[in-house]
Amino acid sequence: MSGRYLSFEEREDIAIWHAQNVGVREIARRLSRSPSTISRELRRNASTRTFRLEYRASIAQWHAERRARRPKVAKLAANEQLREYVQDRLSGVVRAPDGRPLGPTGPKWQGRNKPHRGDRRWVQAWSPEQIARRLPLDFPDDESMRISHEAIYQALFVQSRGALERELVACLRTGRALRVPRARARQQAWAHVTPEVMISERPAEVEDRAIPGHWEGDLLIGLQRSAIGTLVERTTRFTMLIHLPREDGYGIIPRTKNGPALAGYGAVTMKHALSATMSTLPEQLRRSLTWDRGKELSQHAAFKIETGIPVYFADPQSPWQRGTNENTNGLLRQYFPKGTDLSRWTAEEIEAVAAALNTRPRKTLGWKTPAEALDEHLLSVQQAGVATTD
Repeated sequence: MSGRYLSFEEREDIAIWHAQNVGVREIARRLSRSPSTISRELRRNASTRTFRLEYRASIAQWHAERRARRPKVAKLAANEQLREYVQDRLSGVVRAPDGRPLGPTGPKWQGRNKPHRGDRRWVQAWSPEQIARRLPLDFPDDESMRISHEAIYQALFVQSRGALERELVACLRTGRALRVPRARARQQAWAHVTPEVMISERPAEVEDRAIPGHWEGDLLIGLQRSAIGTLVERTTRFTMLIHLPREDGYGIIPRTKNGPALAGYGAVTMKHALSATMSTLPEQLRRSLTWDRGKELSQHAAFKIETGIPVYFADPQSPWQRGTNENTNGLLRQYFPKGTDLSRWTAEEIEAVAAALNTRPRKTLGWKTPAEALDEHLLSVQQAGVATTD
């Protein structure tokens, strides 16, 4: 048995120390175990046939091995009344006061994950925990009518313990056909956003838009995992679009977990494309970049090393912190509507759209165009440099 469980030698030590009236916490300290493990062991595996709570290592080991025998018959498989009670409350029909069944029939069970569209069948849909907690109230004197909510989930999701019909997972509120692993539930959605790259750490000069060179960026997402990168300078509203073609093998190589990102905006691909675009700017226009919290820029540390541009991320669900970029994305939707495949446009065509946007007069710039505003800034910087040299 693995080290997770108590061994026979440990049970011998527990029996000796327990007979010497050593406390539970002291025994746990000596064995480097949790006090709850020792307490549970003394309570569950003591000899109780003679109604004496004497703990003996050999009897405790026998109890533990007996409980560990597999396979066990599932309680829902052995108790028909309990199984019918659970199934009725999971999948019971919703009825009108006169007894008529109500609601749509719902799609036929296909064994797939939860449906995103269309009607689902109306059912009683008690949760497994509600069912488990209600049993002692409905059957206070029948100890056989007891089951944990975890056992109900096991019967639904684990094929080998399938005492319940597999399609009953559609009666759960989420409708998931597969259980989400604990490791996935513990994953952080924004693990790449560390405290030092939060928008609160961004220099104060970015807010007043007095100094050009601070950019905001995001992705325009289209059908079939297509995308176009957008960059907007906060002061002049100058826009740059990033062509993100799909990688070789997209649509041919099957999508695999942790496989290569072939859609064109994986982390490494996005870093290369963003670096190539922003490296064309003069140094005085490469001060900072504020991005959404998407995983496509999880390589921001390598991007900063390559370009020298620090990256900051907006707070969750706070698009107004990148208002310039959000407004520009709305203007770009005139050319790249939602629900269309953006991969059909070439780099030349995307650059033409950016040029059209940069030569459009803007009210916030006093009816100048972003291109004119940027040219004025670059000219003023050049003249200041000449004056300083003289």
